[in-house]
Amino acid sequence: MKSYIKLFFTFLSALLFLIRCDNQESTSPYNEVLTKPPFAEITDSINNDPENHGLYFRRAILLNTNNLPEPALADFQKAWSLKKEEQYALGIGTLLLEKKPDSAIIFLNKALTEIPNSILLQLNLARSYAAQNKNEEALALCNTILQSYPEQVDILKMKADLLSKKGNDAEAITIFEKAYSIAPYDVELNNMLALKYAETKNSKVLALTDSLIKVDSLGIHAEPYYYRGIYYATINDKEKAISSFDFAIAHDYNFKEAHIEKGAIYYERKQYEEALKIFNLLLTVSPKYADTYYWIAKCQEAMGKKEDAKLNYQRAYSLDNTDIEAKEAADKLK
Repeated sequence: MKSYIKLFFTFLSALLFLIRCDNQESTSPYNEVLTKPPFAEITDSINNDPENHGLYFRRAILLNTNNLPEPALADFQKAWSLKKEEQYALGIGTLLLEKKPDSAIIFLNKALTEIPNSILLQLNLARSYAAQNKNEEALALCNTILQSYPEQVDILKMKADLLSKKGNDAEAITIFEKAYSIAPYDVELNNMLALKYAETKNSKVLALTDSLIKVDSLGIHAEPYYYRGIYYATINDKEKAISSFDFAIAHDYNFKEAHIEKGAIYYERKQYEEALKIFNLLLTVSPKYADTYYWIAKCQEAMGKKEDAKLNYQRAYSLDNTDIEAKEAADKLK
């Protein structure tokens, strides 16, 4: 009798093990990845404690760090389903924002019903709106947040950027300057403010870029020279603009935008051969940069080389299908 009982329990244990393994296989389409290092140890812990939301979160972070966003998203979602914590929702919203901003908007609005006072989730939602070009919704959300947190620098930067997109440069600069007074060492903010100064012919860009160059003790940052170049180009001091772009390129040979802006000046001067030298040089730096082919095509079109121009406009559009100007220019050439 004892042998039958022992056999029964052995069979039952084996059956439960098989069921458990089958469940593990069916619970995740990423099982092959999850059962290999460096994820295997956490996966084993999850198998032993499947309701532990913290373990899914830990594995999601590790997966995302290893450039595996799909299984990371699944783990963030599982953690969120087990417990409504801000960091889990933020993980979901951030990953959705990268590829599915429309889905991010839906999720974040629902998440905010659970955690209505989360600044990070509101910021993520505002970014999702902006990614979908729903700028009015994003701006309204920024204003709502700033009513409670008027010195929230990330929100101020976003608001200023949204105002800039609407063409309200004066107010955008005022907001950028307010943010700068709060966080003068914010690198992204410095760059945003310097570019806006440059684009609006505001000479304050010179003092700001001087300060950025001064604190760059290693001399590795090209951006301040690039912003000076943009400023000089907008006030029609082309020689100083070219000199500034040359300084930017000397600091960072891969600074594509500096090459483009320098070449554009020669194009505007109708020095097409000189412009082509610059753009062809840029092809050696970045052979898949759509703007290079676009500007090469513009030069070729101006020189009467319509077949070559059409081909390069098409190349530009194939590399960047948002470049409608390139498509339209190609279509116009017979």
